[in-house]
Amino acid sequence: MVMIPTVTLNDGTDFPELGLGTYNLRGDDGIAAMVAAIGNGYRILDSAVNYQNEAEVGAAARASGIRDRLLVTTKVPGRDHGFDETIRSARGSLERLGLDRIDLYLIHWPNPSVGRYVETFRAMLALRADGLVGSVGVSNFTAPMLTRLIDETGVTPAVNQIELHPYFPQAAMRAFHAEHGIRTESWSPLARRTELLSEPVIAAVAAEHGVTPTQAVLRWHTQLGSTPIPKSADPARQIENADVFGFALTDAEISAIGGLERGRLFDGDPDTHEEM
Repeated sequence: MVMIPTVTLNDGTDFPELGLGTYNLRGDDGIAAMVAAIGNGYRILDSAVNYQNEAEVGAAARASGIRDRLLVTTKVPGRDHGFDETIRSARGSLERLGLDRIDLYLIHWPNPSVGRYVETFRAMLALRADGLVGSVGVSNFTAPMLTRLIDETGVTPAVNQIELHPYFPQAAMRAFHAEHGIRTESWSPLARRTELLSEPVIAAVAAEHGVTPTQAVLRWHTQLGSTPIPKSADPARQIENADVFGFALTDAEISAIGGLERGRLFDGDPDTHEEM
């Protein structure tokens, strides 16, 4: 089992520096993969209503025998924005999960044309006050959106989960998060379906440290101060992905990997992208 270190969120929660993405992990095989990941040291299971696997995530958490040491994440979909709608959405998620608490609850996308993410966040705060939710955060929010949330609710989200990888290192967003005490979480940390892992600069860094290109990239994330959530159903790959805390990249190596920047890969500009 790999020991994954933690950082402290702005609400006092211990938050692992690396977690498990669960997108497309479904059915009995998905449950088995998540149970294996927990056995291999993972403590974050990242899900969402739109992943259609909350039942499997909850089953894995219950089967693990260490439910109280896990951080189960799910997300409010765009169709459920609004105060009452979010309360109903959360209760639906809890029923599907089969759990009595959502450990980290995120707004999946801001959907600015709908304009209801502040109401949604207020509902999440009410759910937290009732003990149904632990930490509250967002996903795919920009700095102006975060500023509006903070100004209008008086509460700073604990986490903002954003597209982040060497092709899109998000320096400005990471700086904003650091300034406001928001933990960055990286989705698609390995820039799936691209040539990222065969980039010569990453191969050179990996060779220098005697690790795989995947490990070099995931260590880059953690040293930037972000929690990556790579997905893998393979136990051996899960261990490889998590075993990145026994070496450290130099500042020059971190800069070289970030020098691969080319921009977003997934057509997910929060100012225009809508996901219901």
